[in-house]
Amino acid sequence: MNMDIAPQNDDAPFDPPERPNDVIINDRVRIPAAALSFRFARSGGPGGQHTNKTESNVELMFDVVNTPALSEAEKTLVIVKLASYLDKDGVLHLESQQGRSQFRNREEVVTRFANLLRQALIVPKKRRATKPSRAAKEQRLAGKKRASATKKMRRDRNYE
Repeated sequence: MNMDIAPQNDDAPFDPPERPNDVIINDRVRIPAAALSFRFARSGGPGGQHTNKTESNVELMFDVVNTPALSEAEKTLVIVKLASYLDKDGVLHLESQQGRSQFRNREEVVTRFANLLRQALIVPKKRRATKPSRAAKEQRLAGKKRASATKKMRRDRNYE
């Protein structure tokens, strides 16, 4: 019996062995290539008659809700921040038809996916409540007094 295996924390992300095709998001998150699915279709754009014959449009799909590659907290962040990219089942959809070749479009959509996920996983800093300094308060009040004095001068003039 192997006693070297530590108990698994359910909230910890799944850590499969590293493969060359995995999409590296940051130092903690790595999406296995098997978790990404692709759909291909004919696309418009540059290429002339070539576009009528080849399926160069690439749609990437990633099941955010059911992936073992993200912890529950990370899934929540992604679902909230990338809601416009998700369908009702929690599957993220990205599409690329920029180039003539399916290969280039596939690379481009995977790069966009990695950048989107990287941005979505950034935890916003908590706002710390601060108070204005005494000098700032005095400066504000002095400015108000100057404006008040100017307006008072305008009111008190006799234009006879």
